[in-house]
Amino acid sequence: MAKKAVATLQTGNSGRAHSKCIKMVKSPKTGAYVFQEEIVLNEDVKAYFAH
Repeated sequence: MAKKAVATLQTGNSGRAHSKCIKMVKSPKTGAYVFQEEIVLNEDVKAYFAH
């Protein structure tokens, strides 16, 4: 059963059109680095990391 469930989730394009991006950002208050996670479209990955 589990193999069928995994196979059916991977057949659609909706799951492959997004990527999870993790960016390290410096906090303005403390100066420490924090990780910012976001799920973006594959076309927008470069723009996400640009700013």
